[in-house]
Amino acid sequence: MIEIIDILVRGESFSSRFNTQRIPLKSGDTCVVESSIGLQFGNVISNPRVVKPRFVAGSLPRVIRKTYQSDLDNLKKLQELETEAEEFCLERIREYNLEMKLVKVLFAFDKSKGLFMFTSDGRIDFRELVRDLAQHFKTRIEMKQIGIRDEARLIGGIGNCGCTLCCKTFLREFHSVSIKMAKDQGLSLIPSKISGLCGRLMCCLQYEHEHYSEQARMMPKIGKRIMTPRGEGKVRQLAILKQLVLVELSSGEFEEFNLDSLMACQQKPCAKKCSNGKNEIEKPESEENKAVKNCPKVDTNSTADK
Repeated sequence: MIEIIDILVRGESFSSRFNTQRIPLKSGDTCVVESSIGLQFGNVISNPRVVKPRFVAGSLPRVIRKTYQSDLDNLKKLQELETEAEEFCLERIREYNLEMKLVKVLFAFDKSKGLFMFTSDGRIDFRELVRDLAQHFKTRIEMKQIGIRDEARLIGGIGNCGCTLCCKTFLREFHSVSIKMAKDQGLSLIPSKISGLCGRLMCCLQYEHEHYSEQARMMPKIGKRIMTPRGEGKVRQLAILKQLVLVELSSGEFEEFNLDSLMACQQKPCAKKCSNGKNEIEKPESEENKAVKNCPKVDTNSTADK
C-alpha cells in the first residue's frame, strides 16, 4: 500500500500527487518535495490517502520532510534572489540584444539550480547569457522556451467572460482551436472578440463546438432556398441554440421560423431538379389544375356508338 497526497509545488499551476513516505501531513501543511529542478517548497492541499500500487501510474515524486521555521525564512531569501536574477537577466538580454521575453525565474529550494523561462518567435543563441548567469549566481542555469499560452498560464489573469483564465484553474492540456469553431457558433470574427489574453483563439471555443456541429447538421445552410409556411425563401441567418431560421421571403420580407415548422414543409414533395441542374422549389398547384385532374374521364368512343 502507498500513502499519497496532493501538493501544490511552488511555481506550478496545478497540484500533483506525491508519495508521503509515511511522513505525517495534513491539508494546510507545508513541506519540502522533489521537483523537476530539485528540492522545492510545496503546500499540502488534501489529506493523505492509502491506495494500492497498481492504481499508481509509474513512480511518484516523494515528500522529503515537513518545513521548519528556518525553511520559511529561507523561502523569503529565495524570492529576493529570484527578483535579483530577473533584473540581472533582463539587463543582459538588453545588452546582448536578444529577441526574447523573460517570463519567470524560479530557483530550487536548495539553490542548486535556476530555471529561466522565456518566450521567443524563433531559436535564440543564449550561450553567453547562460555563462554570465552561471558565473554571477554560482549555480546551474537552465533556459526553457515556453509557448505563449504557457505564459498566460504562469502569469494568470481575467478573461473576457470575467472569470479567471481556464488554463490557470482547470485546463491542464491545450487543444487545437480553429477559426472554423467560431464560424460554426455564429460568433463575431473580430480578433479582439474571440482571442484570449495570450493573443491566441480562446480555448473555450472548443467546449461547445461538438454540440454546435451536431445541431448545425440538422439545419439548412445559409443561402439555400427552402419552402416555408409562407412560401419559398432564402436562408439568411441561423440561431442554432434556439433552433430558429431567418428567411428572406420572395416578397422581400424577413421572418423567423422554427426548425420543426420548416422540416414539415420540406417533407412535402415540393422540390424538383431543373434542366440546368439547380435546385428549384416547385410552386404549389393551383385550384384550377387540381379540379381538371380530379374530373372523371369520359369515354368518347362509347358515346359516339350510342
